[in-house]
Amino acid sequence: MKETIAKEGEQKAEQKNNKLKKVDVVCDRRLDKYFGITGRALDKVKAAEKDSERAKEAADFLDMAERYFSDAKHFREQGNYVLAFAAVNYAHAWLDAGARIKLFKVSDSELFAAD
Repeated sequence: MKETIAKEGEQKAEQKNNKLKKVDVVCDRRLDKYFGITGRALDKVKAAEKDSERAKEAADFLDMAERYFSDAKHFREQGNYVLAFAAVNYAHAWLDAGARIKLFKVSDSELFAAD
């Protein structure tokens, strides 16, 4: 009886694991997706009104995002997709953080987590 219950538990765990798709490759398609999203977010932030009382901080957040985005492009050109993926996500994180604390007056739930 105990063996049957243990086997059923193992089978259920195996079925659950088979349903989860492991993603362990950074491919061009994935990079294209995140470069596109972050590029659109950068454009939106550049065109957006900034918090005038914290203009220096807004400029710093935007500068960091642009630098990481540039680094991401460089890493991709060098064939280092892992670092490119990391850098493009860091770039977007700076934009999200700036939007979240209202340095950038943006409203787009597809591009920013702040909405």
